[in-house]
Amino acid sequence: MRSATGDEPSQAILASIDLLGQRWMLRVVWELEPGPLGFLDLRRRMGNCSSSMLSDRLQQLQSAALIRKNGPRGAYELTTEGALLAEALQPLWDWSENRTPTGDGNGRIPWRPDR
Repeated sequence: MRSATGDEPSQAILASIDLLGQRWMLRVVWELEPGPLGFLDLRRRMGNCSSSMLSDRLQQLQSAALIRKNGPRGAYELTTEGALLAEALQPLWDWSENRTPTGDGNGRIPWRPDR
């Protein structure tokens, strides 16, 4: 599988997909969307994400300028760019709210047109 480098402006979306497509990335954005959280609170909300994986994802999101560590207790929060990402993802989150598991044990979410 080739990795998108994002070297050309037309490949910026591919570089974004490479970053955000990694496991736990969008979950961190989701959990920080309502407001800042400290590491331990964020870790509790992340379910079975290990502390080392969470630390790695937080570092990557900070490097991408999507989150920052702020305040005297070092809470993580979305930057302006991170908030724009969360806003851009809202239609996907809304779409997923209208789907239910199939109940066949495989966890697939069926397509159910609203029409």
